[in-house]
This record gives sequence, C-alpha cells and structure tokens, in this order.
Amino acid sequence: MAVRVLVKNNEPLEKTLKRLRKICNNEGITRELKRTSVYEKPSEKRRRKERERIKAIRTAKKKAEKAVTKKKRKRQSH
Repeated sequence: MAVRVLVKNNEPLEKTLKRLRKICNNEGITRELKRTSVYEKPSEKRRRKERERIKAIRTAKKKAEKAVTKKKRKRQSH
C-alpha cells in the first residue's frame, strides 16, 4: 500500500510528517505494522479476529439504533 504526501510550498517538514502520520493512522497502516512486527500465535490471532468481529457487530448495532432514533425524531418534529 503506497501513501503519498505532497509537500506544499514553504511548508515545514514537521507539518508534512504530521499529515503523513495522520493518514497512516486513519488508514490503519500503523496498527497493522505494529501487529505484524511481532509473531502472533494462531490462538492469539483467532481471539483477535473474534474481538474484531464482535466490535464490528456492536458498531453496526449502534449505527442502526442511531438511525432509528434519528428517524423517530424527524417524524415527531413534523
């Protein structure tokens, strides 16, 4: 995965690096690098994937609940 950050005119290098780090964090590249830098046992990998699956289900549930409450509020205001 390639990430490019263009240096703007008269922009300090620190600011450019900060933008690069922000992009990497948002894309999940930093987390992936940290995770793959150390050997992960198969049992740990299974547990991590299960936690990620549960987390995805919870966030989807929260999103759905938020959408429902938003609809209810919209109906009540009309």
